[in-house]
Amino acid sequence: MTYEPYQRGRKAYRVMDQERFYSLVAEAVAGLPEEFLSRLENVDVVVQDYPTADQTARGKLQRGHTLLGLYEGVPQTRRGRGYGMVLPDKITIFQKPIEARCRDEGDIAVEVGKVVRHEIAHHFGISDARLRQIELGED
Repeated sequence: MTYEPYQRGRKAYRVMDQERFYSLVAEAVAGLPEEFLSRLENVDVVVQDYPTADQTARGKLQRGHTLLGLYEGVPQTRRGRGYGMVLPDKITIFQKPIEARCRDEGDIAVEVGKVVRHEIAHHFGISDARLRQIELGED
């Protein structure tokens, strides 16, 4: 396996090789429905161990919550005629916080898929509030 246990405080975590983690992220992106894949425009997906202080602040987290992923950019729904010649949007998936909430590679793969879909939804202009409604089955 690609895990090594390590201790943080009193809780043991699993550590996955970054290459394997990145491949799970790539698989999650590739597994998106074609209607979304074909419309991904000007966006990079990257893996980072932990969020920086600035990223955590931009994530607008409630106290005690952990940032698992972050979308930084201009959602497609807010791009007008003048949109162009800009740096790509960025979706960052944070490896260590995801590992900390998972028991094994299967759990990590599932969590990565959820986080990737969540951040891709932001790229398409779907807010956190709307994502919560969708998850709860509310229309």
